Amino acid sequence: MVGMELTRSPSQPGWPSPGAVLALLKPITWFPPMWAYACGAVATGHGLGERVGFVLLGVILAGPLLCGMSQAVNDWFDRHVDAINEPDRVIPSGRMPGAWGLYIAVAMSLLSLLAAWALGPLIFGASVVGLAFAWAYSAPPFRFKQNGWIGNGVVGFSYETLPWLTAATAMTGTLPDRTMIVVALLYGLGALGILTLNDFKAITGDKAMGIRTLPVLHGARPAAVIACVIMAGAQAGVVGVLAASALPLTALTVGGLLVLQVGCMVHFVRDPVARAVWYSAVGVGLFVSGMMVTALGLATLAGAAG
Repeated sequence: MVGMELTRSPSQPGWPSPGAVLALLKPITWFPPMWAYACGAVATGHGLGERVGFVLLGVILAGPLLCGMSQAVNDWFDRHVDAINEPDRVIPSGRMPGAWGLYIAVAMSLLSLLAAWALGPLIFGASVVGLAFAWAYSAPPFRFKQNGWIGNGVVGFSYETLPWLTAATAMTGTLPDRTMIVVALLYGLGALGILTLNDFKAITGDKAMGIRTLPVLHGARPAAVIACVIMAGAQAGVVGVLAASALPLTALTVGGLLVLQVGCMVHFVRDPVARAVWYSAVGVGLFVSGMMVTALGLATLAGAAG
């Protein structure tokens, strides 16, 4: 009864409006996986050519379908928590009536699988992994989001590593090489730190609801240090891979962007609760810029090999 009261009242419509559906899918969150997908495509050094359809369908798969689906799943299984902490969100406010949040999550999952199947068995397999992680992140009995290490790690892998490798596969039709896999894994690891930035704004509510984010587990300043070390360490690993791959200029550029981030990190760590949003804009912008620089460098490597 409580769940129904949270999501519907007699005066509410039986069908969600297009605006409510869009709010549930949160287009603003589609950028990270779509950016990672673009980086993976660029890193192969291949022109679009006859693969353009695969690339465009892959972008839709990474952003609106898989990422949008993950947002719907998360909002559905968090609807009771949101009714307390964020009652204006689309489900607890009643703009998404009845069980439509769940129906949309299931429909988006099926559409994701259909699109992935059209892209071939390798991409289908990767998409099944991403889809499983999205449901396990929010839904019982797993609820990976209950632990900041596991939850943010899973999302980082799903948002950065999988789209990067999926795009590389879509461009070439084959599995990426070892260098590409290592770089994609490192950027996925770095995303764990980025995702921790979102947890500083809800420390009180997360404590009350038993959600063990890094700031809840370790305290605000230690969690900020941990997040920064993870982000910096992952990028330092990328610099090492680039240097070892005979890409000194690319390694130097990514290293320079990392140095700028370290300066921002020092400022952020002094007051992480107040400056998390600021660092998300400035520091993360430098991080994702480094991703594309890395992709361009790997593209030259692929071109020389070809």
